Amino acid sequence: MDQRLGAGAMLLPAAALPDPSARAAAGPAAPQEPSSGDPSLLCPSAADVPPELSPPEKAQALRQLAQQEVANCRRCLLAGNRTHVVFGEGNPDADLVFIGEGPGQDEDRTGRPFVGRAGELLNRMIHAMGLRRDQVYIANMVKCRPPDNRPPAPEEVQACWSFLLRQLEIIRPKVIVTLGNPSTQGLLRTSEGITKVRGLWRKLPAISPAMEGIDVMPTFHPAYLLRNYSRDCREKVWSDLQQVMRKLGLKPPAGGRAGSQGP
Repeated sequence: MDQRLGAGAMLLPAAALPDPSARAAAGPAAPQEPSSGDPSLLCPSAADVPPELSPPEKAQALRQLAQQEVANCRRCLLAGNRTHVVFGEGNPDADLVFIGEGPGQDEDRTGRPFVGRAGELLNRMIHAMGLRRDQVYIANMVKCRPPDNRPPAPEEVQACWSFLLRQLEIIRPKVIVTLGNPSTQGLLRTSEGITKVRGLWRKLPAISPAMEGIDVMPTFHPAYLLRNYSRDCREKVWSDLQQVMRKLGLKPPAGGRAGSQGP
């Protein structure tokens, strides 16, 4: 993967559906290991799952959510300093969704997710999988930039939680790749760190009737790779991406090497 991602280059920086149930909209509390007796983890019945939308309906539903609700959101203090809301972008009918933690300076300036140095690396990671950026969907746990690019606080994640759930309910991907700790811990309801869970398939808990059981692959955030651009880290991320490729039945692009090293 060195050849495809450019080893040594500085590539990586940082009809709508109804609202989810009150339980899901409440969002993640402080991450903790769910108990087996937690009723929120019971499998939903088929009657609880709304029918999947067509691709044009998904695109319309995402536009309505972005324009009518998220654009004017004032649920937390992050709204006071933002330049733009960073809703997310990509294929509304994507099989694969990448979820990061929050917008950085470049994303706040443009209103688009992952457009800085980390975004450049994410693009190369996506291309190495044989995909284009417009074939996947990219979003973050929060829609506004935290000060100084710090990780989002629990109350900020909770404020955006129902928005993210509704995005995922609309898209209904087959696989979610969580990038770093905030998205991994928030979506999987775990306190385990990314170094322990990366590379291990997990199932999305029943945070919404439409999404329980979706396959989740945690991996390092591209910004982390920029700071730790070692062969070991690159190989780990590439191994994680290869697992996703196998799950989705993707083949390496022409001229690629299936055994290449990481980013």
